[in-house]
Amino acid sequence: MKVGLETALNDVNLDAAQSLSQRQLAISLSAITEPNAKTAPLNLCLILDHSGSMSGRPLETVKQAAHSIVDNLSAGDRLSIVVFDHRAKVLVPNQVIENPAEIKLEIDRLKASGGTAIDEGMRLGIEELAKAKKDTISQAFLLTDGENEHGDNERCLKLAKLAASYNLTLSTLGFGNHWNQDVLEQIADAAGGSLSYIQKPEAAVSEFNRLFSRAQSVGLTNAHLSISLMPQVRLAELKPIAQVVPETIELPLLDEPDPQTNQQPNQQFIVRLGDLMAEPRVVLANLYISQLPEGEQPIARVQVRYDDPVSGQINLLSEALTAYAQSANLYQPAINPQVQQHVLALAKYRQTQIAETKLGQGDVAGAATMLQSAAKTALQMGDYNAATVLQENATRLQDGEELSESDRKQTRIVSKTVLQ
Repeated sequence: MKVGLETALNDVNLDAAQSLSQRQLAISLSAITEPNAKTAPLNLCLILDHSGSMSGRPLETVKQAAHSIVDNLSAGDRLSIVVFDHRAKVLVPNQVIENPAEIKLEIDRLKASGGTAIDEGMRLGIEELAKAKKDTISQAFLLTDGENEHGDNERCLKLAKLAASYNLTLSTLGFGNHWNQDVLEQIADAAGGSLSYIQKPEAAVSEFNRLFSRAQSVGLTNAHLSISLMPQVRLAELKPIAQVVPETIELPLLDEPDPQTNQQPNQQFIVRLGDLMAEPRVVLANLYISQLPEGEQPIARVQVRYDDPVSGQINLLSEALTAYAQSANLYQPAINPQVQQHVLALAKYRQTQIAETKLGQGDVAGAATMLQSAAKTALQMGDYNAATVLQENATRLQDGEELSESDRKQTRIVSKTVLQ
């Protein structure tokens, strides 16, 4: 198994007479498997809210979703289940499932009661995953329908970062309309997972299966992208690097020294990506390029450090790839339409984030204007579902209406993804 690595600039051409040019560098990364190659076993933990508000149809559909996961596990895969209300407990300890019917009976005995303590569920889930993280694809699906009223949101974020440091991936699923999208998004982003919104109970099975399919497609883990810039190139100062596919996530730069020199090179930047799947992940870097002489000029060198759970090897390095630009006195744009799509996806997310901030500050008119801008951006990229949601919510604000919890959650989800 190896890393698939490609780069592309939004405009490969530069004006040799211009003192400074801005460009976006798209970096596509994937796990490339050989035909009939062995795959690493899955080490999955379900962390499920069974508080009183999950009573009835919500909990029953979550049980169905958990049954579906049990049915779809492959030989050698491991499963653990942690459940929480205002306390947490291990319902199914980490194990290779040899008797699926017995596991389903344990799931079916679950009853709704109590409050919500997300961080306690996370703590136990991480402990269960850690028991079998060696040479596996280790993932957790955290589902909740409420606020963390009996827990500590800061502790949730610390636990998410701890999970990432253990090479564990956490995805979050918000059920219904009363969960905190900021907290669940921060957990998923910090732990390399994705945020899902289960608006109606009947969608629980399909959302669990979508995340399960993604987990099954993981080939390489603990991936870190290194971007080394040439002397005439610098990163934008504010939010310079983001993931734009499969979801939009702001990626923080890591302060990691070079393992050989134990020093951080001035022009080298590292971001943690986590899992690499067959489906490419695309990262966008915002660059400023100083005036360059005519001809083909190197801009950046990219490389990936990763672990291969099938072979048990860690800290492997991909081949290094250099991105080039063409500098000419007679400048003509050479726009890359695919990279432009990625630029628009990031703009849609950031415009929506600004709208949410303005709404939180009481600037309703400003929020409506930014949602309209985000809707226009979504239209430009052909994301009609997002454009509809964003424009409808902008119109509601302009008409003096308040956005419902469902409106706010839909807004967050469509800002991060392109809905199919």
